[in-house]
Amino acid sequence: MRFLAAVALTAFLTPPDPCLEFDALYAQIRDRTIARDAARRRVTALIPEIRGEFYARGGADSPPESWRFPLQGYGAEAIGGKNGSGYMPAGYDWFDGYKSRGHPGHDLFIHDSNRDELDDLTGRPVTVVSMTTGIVVATALEWKADSVLRGGRYIYIYSPQQNGLFYYAHNREILAKPGDVVAAGQAIATVGRSGRNAAQTRSPTHLHVMFLAIEDGYPKPRDIYPDLRRLGRPEGRPF
Repeated sequence: MRFLAAVALTAFLTPPDPCLEFDALYAQIRDRTIARDAARRRVTALIPEIRGEFYARGGADSPPESWRFPLQGYGAEAIGGKNGSGYMPAGYDWFDGYKSRGHPGHDLFIHDSNRDELDDLTGRPVTVVSMTTGIVVATALEWKADSVLRGGRYIYIYSPQQNGLFYYAHNREILAKPGDVVAAGQAIATVGRSGRNAAQTRSPTHLHVMFLAIEDGYPKPRDIYPDLRRLGRPEGRPF
């Protein structure tokens, strides 16, 4: 009885993990099971806690020169569209969840002619790396072909330095979990074909990457095309 009481007391005294709370909150937002105002209040409350956890767990800000292009072994040639034309934020609202519109990010395409999620040259999955240092706040490890979710297996990483969320979607496998502090260039996933549209045969295999700046509890898209171009140049790549 004393042991059970001690366990219960420990559970009561242990503060909740804000990253796990954000993960659960985003699932509600994604699935449209929480009211917008309530969700925004929770985001506003959680972000300072998550920022504190990042530094408490040994996280450190990363200067722009330490950032990394998110597809290992690829560069700017992988960016879809022309001169950043893939970025179309009109109509997008993060709080719309799976019914969100627009395309406020960029698709980075890999060489996968037979759509098997493997690089044509190496025959292996392509590694997704974190662009900056940050802390993982939400993931989806599983995805079913009949799901309405656009992002498939995704991972969100909060950057205190940028006060925003980096989003990596359509993955094959997720390699990090909520609460993990990750460094710029650290492997976080592999490129896949998960997601409502990305799974279609007509869709070339790609990573969707997006950045959302948090303004008063509201994640709003910002175009990171200049950063992707800079990081994707040969002189900006560590390989």
